Amino acid sequence: MFPSTLPVHRRPAASDIPALRWGIVGPGWIADHFANALRHHTQQRLVAVSSRSKAKAEAFARKWEIPHACEGIDALLSRDEVDVVYIATPHNHHYPDGLRALGAGKHVLIEKPLALNALQAAALQQEACRQNRLCVEAMWCDFTPKYDVIRQLLEDGVLGDLHTLIADHGEFFTPDHRIFNADLAGGPMLDLGSYLLGFSGLVGGAPDSIVATGQPATDRVNGQISMLLTHPQGMHSVLNTTLFSNTPGRAVIAGRDATLVLDGQFYAPGNFRLTSSDNQHTLHWQEPANRYTQLCHEIEHIAWCIGRGLTDSPVRSLATSIATLTAMDEVRRQIGVVFNEEQTATIQ
Repeated sequence: MFPSTLPVHRRPAASDIPALRWGIVGPGWIADHFANALRHHTQQRLVAVSSRSKAKAEAFARKWEIPHACEGIDALLSRDEVDVVYIATPHNHHYPDGLRALGAGKHVLIEKPLALNALQAAALQQEACRQNRLCVEAMWCDFTPKYDVIRQLLEDGVLGDLHTLIADHGEFFTPDHRIFNADLAGGPMLDLGSYLLGFSGLVGGAPDSIVATGQPATDRVNGQISMLLTHPQGMHSVLNTTLFSNTPGRAVIAGRDATLVLDGQFYAPGNFRLTSSDNQHTLHWQEPANRYTQLCHEIEHIAWCIGRGLTDSPVRSLATSIATLTAMDEVRRQIGVVFNEEQTATIQ
């Protein structure tokens, strides 16, 4: 039965979110947005930042009034006042930096992707278990109000049997952008494709089968991928990601009873509409496109989990992150993309 209203976003009470002391590793572009969201939209505290460049750490610390600027990750991890670490280093540093932080006894929030591949992610999961610490992938869209409402619609079966998911995520990048750098695990998969495969997994579960084709950007970096996935209950996902052009960035979830259309970019704060299959009823979700200020939701979720003594997130579990990376690994296998660090594929 088509609902009369959309579900309400579920959010913990402020009293259930302890004010923790955070450290940031890697003061780059996304860390800047993270610091802004934390400082201005949560009750959390930033107490330390580290970079391989002491000058860069000090500049970031001055901007965000962080008391301790550290040269190198070990200097930050040695500080007892740091409760939880946000890792925002380049993709190919997520695994070693995350492993080091967990080994130092810190809870960690690791920028997406959690690691380069499922094998590295499983090793992070094992270390988090050994240390009895929380380790979560910062797939920020999963923690936003919009995604929570969509998750409730799916749980309630409002769309009926799901048949088709169609989504794209393409952006134009200049040739000097790091996304074209093979030494930084470049290509669209980790930056853009993770949103697509994460969303298809959220809606339809881990895929039963994947067919993928790619187009190179350079000799060492992929530039475009198209994917067809089948899911356990019969849903098909049709996905495309590209570095060559800006695409609408929309997503469509089509069920027997209703269709949900997310405006582009589908993973970011924005609007969607739910329409019954007979076109007689429509509900609208509307919100400001305030984008990265909504990083506050993942920040508060981590603090809530730690406050409750959880070692895995009920919103984005490590098993979910590993399943997403498993799908990404298969796509890369089919299109022949191997990252530098996988050439000697061993987990230390």
